[in-house]
Amino acid sequence: MSYDESGMEATEKTVKKAGRPKGSKNVKAKEKPNKTGISALAVSASNSLSTANSLSTANSPSTTNSAADTGAPGGLAAGNAKLSERLSYAVKSAWEDKNLNRSRIFDFAEGYMSFLNKSKTEREFVKESIKIAEAKGFRNIDRIEEDMRLVPGDKIYRVVKNKLIMLAVIGRKPLDEGVRILGAHIDSPRIDVKQNPLYEANDLAFLKTHYYGGIKKYQWTAIPVAIHGVFVKTDGTTVDVLIGEDEKDPIFTITDLLPHLAKDQYKKKLGEAIAGESLNVLLGSEPYLGEESKEKVKLNMMLLLSEMYGVKEEDFLSAELEIVPAFKARDLGLDRSMIGAYGHDDKVCAYPSLISVLEVEDPETTSLCMLTDKEEIGSVGNTGAESRAMENLLADLCAMSMPAPYTDRMVRRCLDRSKMLSADVTAAVDPNYEGTHDKLNASYMGKGIAIMKYSGSRGKSGASDAHAEFVAEIRKILNEAGIAWQTTELGAVDKGGGGTIAMMVANLGVDVIDCGVPVLSMHAPFEVVSKVDLYHTYLAYAAFLK
Repeated sequence: MSYDESGMEATEKTVKKAGRPKGSKNVKAKEKPNKTGISALAVSASNSLSTANSLSTANSPSTTNSAADTGAPGGLAAGNAKLSERLSYAVKSAWEDKNLNRSRIFDFAEGYMSFLNKSKTEREFVKESIKIAEAKGFRNIDRIEEDMRLVPGDKIYRVVKNKLIMLAVIGRKPLDEGVRILGAHIDSPRIDVKQNPLYEANDLAFLKTHYYGGIKKYQWTAIPVAIHGVFVKTDGTTVDVLIGEDEKDPIFTITDLLPHLAKDQYKKKLGEAIAGESLNVLLGSEPYLGEESKEKVKLNMMLLLSEMYGVKEEDFLSAELEIVPAFKARDLGLDRSMIGAYGHDDKVCAYPSLISVLEVEDPETTSLCMLTDKEEIGSVGNTGAESRAMENLLADLCAMSMPAPYTDRMVRRCLDRSKMLSADVTAAVDPNYEGTHDKLNASYMGKGIAIMKYSGSRGKSGASDAHAEFVAEIRKILNEAGIAWQTTELGAVDKGGGGTIAMMVANLGVDVIDCGVPVLSMHAPFEVVSKVDLYHTYLAYAAFLK
């Protein structure tokens, strides 16, 4: 989700020994989450959806005939129900469902957290995606013969500049009848290292930075951070950099002013208290004593980097180094019902999108998952949603799968007849901050995937506004699959706003609607989501592709 700055009692008898909380007291031991690998956590979409009605909420047809029978909110049919039940719209907590399969929810969350800990940057997300995609039988389309024909059931992927990945499963219908698309972004707000960053001051070495995306700068001071990224040398060699994630690694930080001396700082507005140019990463303090130098600490830092990665200072000029929080994704809450982590925006939607397309088998309509870069700064560039990357892939798929000779008209028809879920997060209502939402049109933690008809700010500026017909189609899919869902706006009308990749894809003629996981503390170094929302989002994406 990109950001618009114009916005945004215990007694002695009850005391127990210290230890790890076991979850809700009404949960049996056999339902504890399994600590297994990623492959075991990507629950089969077919198995999950076969039990979808057991995960129903007030929005689902678990006690009714069908949403299509009456068109009533939440699929409530007339029957013997009370008038208020038949005609009113209400959303319940997804946790309250008596048939809730808690173990599946927690297993899926474990898989997500494991993946997230290895994929804090867009390059890392792409690299991990390729590993599990190839294990599922996906092939790189750019490494197969150009004259090779694609047939229904074929699985392919394409990577652009190591920061955008698209995956597709060819359907039985011709591509010019449209495709089903899941689109998410894999970049997150962070701090980037400048091209000429290394300097010394008062016998301390620092890296100068430039923040990326909409952040609250004060949230990034006095926390442990890690360095992720690459050096690219002039001979074309790429050197991966990762410091601060292993427990044996050193970590880094951005210093802040002590409260004893912060009298003037306190007088400043929240957005001005920390200047962008003061977000400098503390790198080291020990000088190099092997020779005379005016900047001995800086020289020692370069010596260490040279020994670790074989680089010199000039190599910073062609480096992409990102500063991200050094902590890992963790269970949050005594009941472990939530996940606290860096990068939920938008990896908490990108991961279920990825798993959903990886599980597609022999679809009627071609399934496509597009995971883009640069959304947090406007979806620009050749790895953003504004690029021609998706059009180019669809053109290749048309040329390699359609019986007739390829023409540009094929891909135009394909786009006009395609449908997409813009898989992006939204802001959950935070009771600590009243007045930021219209509570009748806001998303809440634990009530399922949030459907957002339009984004933008104030008068829907910069929005993608889905047509009512497409909204009704999505309602039907979710109701029939028994998926917990809710509707939302990003915030109160005059409070600010933001955007997603929906607008860029809608401009191509595709029907698009935003839908994803509600998040607390969005764009902070530590964001919060509900595990039940994550799982229902996965079910929703899988149902859409199915």
